[in-house]
Amino acid sequence: MATRKNGTGDTTTGGAQPRRLVIVESPTKAKKIAPYLGSNYVVEASVGHIRDLPRGAADVPAKYKGEPWARLGVDVDHDFEALYVVSPEKKGKVAELKSLLKDADELFLATDPDREGEAIAWHLLETLNPKIPVRRMVFHEITKPAILAAAADTRELDQDLVDAQETRRILDRLYGYEVSPVLWKKVMPKLSAGRVQSVATRIIVQRERDRMAFRSAEYWDISATLDAGAEASPRSFGARLVNVDGSRVAAGRDFGADGKLKSDGVTVLDEPRARRLAEALQGVDLTVASAEDKPYTRKPYPPFMTSTLQQEAGRKLRFSSERTMRVAQRLYENGYITYMRTDSTTLSESAISAARSQATELYGAEYVHPSPRQYTRKVKNAQEAHEAIRPAGDVFQTPGQLHSALQTDEFRLYELIWQRTVASQMADVRGTTLTLRITGTAGTGEQCTFSSSGRTITFAGFLKAYVESVDDEAGGQSDDAESRLPALKEGAAVTATQLDPDGHTTNPPARYTEASLIKTLEELGIGRPSTYASIIKTILDRGYVYKRGSALVPSWVAFSVVALLEAHFGRLVDFDFTAGMEDDLDAIAGGRERRGDWLTSFYFGGDTGAEGSVARSGGLKKMVGTNLEDIDARVINSIRLFDDDQGREIHVRVGRYGPYLERMVKNDDDPDGDPISQRANLPDDLPPDELTIDFAEKLFATPQEGRKLGADPLTGHEIVAKEGRFGPYVTEILPEPEPEPTPPEPDIVPIPQDSDGGGGTKTAVKKAAAKKAPAKKAAKKATGPKPRTGSLLKSMDLATITLEDALKLLSLPRVVGVDPESKEEITAQNGRYGPYLKKGTDSRSLTDEEQLFTVTLDEALKIYSEPKRRGRQGEAKPPLRELGTDPVSEKPMVIKDGRFGPYVTDGETNASLRKDDDVATITDDRASELLADRRARGPVKKKATKKAATKKATTKATATKTAANKTPAKKAAANKTPAKKAAAKKTAAKKTPAKKTPAKKAAAKKAPPADS
Repeated sequence: MATRKNGTGDTTTGGAQPRRLVIVESPTKAKKIAPYLGSNYVVEASVGHIRDLPRGAADVPAKYKGEPWARLGVDVDHDFEALYVVSPEKKGKVAELKSLLKDADELFLATDPDREGEAIAWHLLETLNPKIPVRRMVFHEITKPAILAAAADTRELDQDLVDAQETRRILDRLYGYEVSPVLWKKVMPKLSAGRVQSVATRIIVQRERDRMAFRSAEYWDISATLDAGAEASPRSFGARLVNVDGSRVAAGRDFGADGKLKSDGVTVLDEPRARRLAEALQGVDLTVASAEDKPYTRKPYPPFMTSTLQQEAGRKLRFSSERTMRVAQRLYENGYITYMRTDSTTLSESAISAARSQATELYGAEYVHPSPRQYTRKVKNAQEAHEAIRPAGDVFQTPGQLHSALQTDEFRLYELIWQRTVASQMADVRGTTLTLRITGTAGTGEQCTFSSSGRTITFAGFLKAYVESVDDEAGGQSDDAESRLPALKEGAAVTATQLDPDGHTTNPPARYTEASLIKTLEELGIGRPSTYASIIKTILDRGYVYKRGSALVPSWVAFSVVALLEAHFGRLVDFDFTAGMEDDLDAIAGGRERRGDWLTSFYFGGDTGAEGSVARSGGLKKMVGTNLEDIDARVINSIRLFDDDQGREIHVRVGRYGPYLERMVKNDDDPDGDPISQRANLPDDLPPDELTIDFAEKLFATPQEGRKLGADPLTGHEIVAKEGRFGPYVTEILPEPEPEPTPPEPDIVPIPQDSDGGGGTKTAVKKAAAKKAPAKKAAKKATGPKPRTGSLLKSMDLATITLEDALKLLSLPRVVGVDPESKEEITAQNGRYGPYLKKGTDSRSLTDEEQLFTVTLDEALKIYSEPKRRGRQGEAKPPLRELGTDPVSEKPMVIKDGRFGPYVTDGETNASLRKDDDVATITDDRASELLADRRARGPVKKKATKKAATKKATTKATATKTAANKTPAKKAAANKTPAKKAAAKKTAAKKTPAKKTPAKKAAAKKAPPADS
């Protein structure tokens, strides 16, 4: 429904005001901006795109179905003209917009200010075909001043931006529709290739390859605890051995990925030598050889742009990139932040003023930088160089002011954006760094040097408002971390109170997280920040990548897909080529390149682009056609891992039903013959770099048909232990059911041919009946008994599980007894989330797996007599630490371990401990302060949509019920059909009418929509 404003905010004065229809993308945005405009404005939402390329053959209009390019939806022979169709679900919206357009004097297209928004505006213009003046209305925040300014200062549609976006859309269609079928034929069905998604997958696969090829190196040093004397502060500090007899002690950076030393002139300590040195240094006089202190300065970070917001929200809030953009979209549409898709870090003068005044008010003038800070960076496309993501308006609302208005995710993200924006105008962090070099001569005569570095922050500056997080996988030191050292001078004496030989191993490169992948894509110039969230979602949804914690782990299918693309379509997944393509698209956006010419060269070949580019290689179409026959599917789907101790190659094979291990072994039945294949199942959740030679041998030890454990003494069925896709399990082998005797075929008595061919018809009927027999047999086989199965408990191992253990697992669920009150049976079962009791629909968790076989009826009844605890309450844990009484609630405070880390509670209010709070040292005053701060922010706002959802559900249920009441009449009619079929079978002459019955059925199914 259109939103019309009856009030103030008119942009024209005097005379009859023109009636203006304003079209935006979302209903939320329409509802928000309508009150800012005058009564002569009607604001309506298109609800995203109204048309797109055909999704399938059904979407292609009838007049184009015979065209050779209809499958693509792009006429490649006529300047790559795209076939856009209005999707069925948007036809009603288009009709509504056309109706509103009849009453309008002007059309304002107020879609988002980026390339995609420009394209949506163009599609609206092409579809609605207005006969009135059209204006492009652009704004970057939804505040009254911004909306009124945008309405007063409109522009024409930017055709270059439209061309750039449409080129991307067509390019992605050509890439996907030409390359994806290659994956279906050579790897497995339902896979997809994409211009950016395939490169992103390659980046993740390459990191996993690096981890698999990595060889760890071991090195040792000595960790020392030193005493600087009673007058020093701090008295005790740590140091590490860095030099022996003038030779630097090797650290992790001195080793390569192959585990070998790559640096010259370093000493690698092993464990025996490190221990000897530690003993020889006991009681030795140590002296400060040098003390070097330097001033330390740290400038604030720029305000957020799209990519940095996604990265920091991932690190600090644990948001996925998709979740971050979804929440940011809501904040923007409701007028809380500026537009969230931007490559820019610049702030407007009013935003700088707002940030500086707020920082002054909250933290004091000394914490604000003397002059306004402006952050600039090289932006690929100047037309998209909007403002940074910041709080909306000329005066920022603090997170505290919005706490009751925002949902939890919205509040957390807004707080992050507000902190970063305000901090960007604050003063530098100042401090000092101190490096001490301490020397001494060991009892063995070796000259040893220890080093210790510290950092002290003397002025917090912007850290008062904001501290950037450190990536969990990569590690590092946060900006606010301090490590104080005593102010020692050269020649000062220190003593070693503790000397510990310390062993280390080098680590493989960290897996990508969403945050680090986005950073890498941005550094390589691949894709655009506004697309990163959808790219990551796609590779996760397609099964190319899965998450292990926050790390992105590639599947074996991804290995095969990347191997195929690298070997046969290398240019398409080349980092430089993909980044260069972005520059070409930006050239189209800037009007420096013509869309049709660029697409022609890319698809059919041409002289444009760098040497070896897709165009100079003959174009995408030729590349796919030429390479398809050269692709050996078995080679592509074989990932060689390593050789076993007998020199036999071990491969992962990607099959149609999933990956498995394979090697060729000697055939025991024919030792002189060709080797045969030995295979083993691979667990779905096993990361590729954890598939070691030892683990592979363990999997081979359990063949695909299972490890035989023995026979069940009760049934005689063989019991086997297997490794399945979802983990190890035991099962029983059921004997093959005896085939039912097939009734003898009745003799066919020749019947004299009548003039109407009746005899021939009877014979045909008998043959048709004979053909149907196997289908009945198959159906009967499917309903036979299923073998019992049971997943191994956590305490069990596939290689050592016994027949007795297996029979215990197969006995589950175990009947514990019957509840004397309800008369319901209680069973003990092993589920996905652990062992539990079940009584009807009531389930209760058991504390350990052993209880599955030992819990008694009395113990079960006692568990059921206690109040049911939901979620994490089922595993009540003792507090980490007990504190004093909170002065406000006058209740005892305790520290507990929660889902998101330790928190303090007084039984009424919970407050998470901050980064600098330590469970062991937190004081009662600090705990009370955290609780007071949490109370001040008020309760977490609950979603207001629940009631509405319930109401909708009730309405839906009523509608369903009404429909259900009408169904029997239709069913009754449907039930008559078999009778007709039976008649058809009896009378051979009626075979032709019987064939028409399905057509009638199909027509009956289509009838209801036609009536509606």
